[in-house]
Amino acid sequence: MEKSEILDVLNDWNFWRKEVDVGVRREVIVKKIGEMLKAREIVVITGIRRCGKSTSLLQFCKDLINSGIKKEDILIVNFEDPRLKNLNLDLLNKIYEIYLTELNPSGKHYVILDEIQLVEGWEKFARFLHENKKINVFVTGSSAKLLSSEYSTVLAGRHLDLEIKPLSFGEYLFFKNIGVKNNLDISQKRHEIKRAFADYLKEGGFPKVTLADNEKDKRDLLEVYFRDIIIKDIVQRYKIKEVNKLNELAKYYLTNVSTLQSFNNIKNVLKLNLDTVERFSYYLSGVFLLNFVKKFSYSEKEQILNPRKVYCADNGLRGSVAFVFLEDYGRLAENLVFNELNKKDSEIYYWKSQKQEEVDFIIKKKQKIIQAIQVCWNIDKPETKEREVKVLVKACKELSLKEGLILTEDTSSSEIIEGIKISFQPIWKWLLET
Repeated sequence: MEKSEILDVLNDWNFWRKEVDVGVRREVIVKKIGEMLKAREIVVITGIRRCGKSTSLLQFCKDLINSGIKKEDILIVNFEDPRLKNLNLDLLNKIYEIYLTELNPSGKHYVILDEIQLVEGWEKFARFLHENKKINVFVTGSSAKLLSSEYSTVLAGRHLDLEIKPLSFGEYLFFKNIGVKNNLDISQKRHEIKRAFADYLKEGGFPKVTLADNEKDKRDLLEVYFRDIIIKDIVQRYKIKEVNKLNELAKYYLTNVSTLQSFNNIKNVLKLNLDTVERFSYYLSGVFLLNFVKKFSYSEKEQILNPRKVYCADNGLRGSVAFVFLEDYGRLAENLVFNELNKKDSEIYYWKSQKQEEVDFIIKKKQKIIQAIQVCWNIDKPETKEREVKVLVKACKELSLKEGLILTEDTSSSEIIEGIKISFQPIWKWLLET
């Protein structure tokens, strides 16, 4: 690429000569990025496509400029810009040299490499900047491979990691201009909050989708996101030829969120070979679209042999492409709860008794079981409530827990059953409290 072409691209993405739209601020994430900067290590930010990685970094850059950092001391390179051709280390070095020559930044400057997984060998360049130039380096990517062992070897001890996810329910309310700062706000605005939760449950939390004006725009965005995840993050990267099979598998998983799945069963249902199912499932997980949860067992062999529960990164994404004819609020609610639990530094399992009774979530932290959670959208029927309570009590006893939690559409209460405290809480309220 010619120097003038590179400068044209850089000018469009940087603050140097114009104001850049930084979107609606996600305070918690911007604050985390600022805290990570203090460690003077390479900051690696990952997450599903369009969840807000780049925007959050733009908001952080805006803070830097407002604090007195010169605009010219910040370099942003978006490697998904189609004008950047033949992405490799040579181009990366050329871009940086042009930046140094044309912008003349100070010794302490900031380099942001956006969607860097597209450049082979990027980790060597990031390490060079960090070690030899003492530059503040930030990299983002839509692939968990950014944190794979091959990269970690080069960056060993020199990086801090942050995974960004779609909006939490609290952030969603903020994007919708519903201010919730304390329990008094929750009580006063509960009807407004519950209406917003009904939308959040179905449309998910991608920032741009949340801000879209109508249902058609939301759906169109989500369909584009899904297509880009499949084509740009998987097909192009891994040179997949069986695109239809990959699409079919992804839609099968999204249709069946919050259910137990085994590779062998999927192989028979979709008429795929086992290697293809395993490999494609790994890719779908690696781009943050899916998560697979193991059965809780003290035996690693039993964990491996049992089916896993599948969850999707966002309910809206699921709804836009899944083959669903009737809304299953129970599955959507369970998927939402998983995504909230998955933000915490803990291990998540499901539990099954010998009679195949199931508890949705067992939370383990530092080798200790700390919580058992059941998700049941509607417990109005006495037989439903009795069934859900019975299995949760059984799991709590086996795991030496004194209490269990049942998350519902809108029930708040607690009771003692066989010496175990069972609490019932609305999901929307639990999301705000967590």
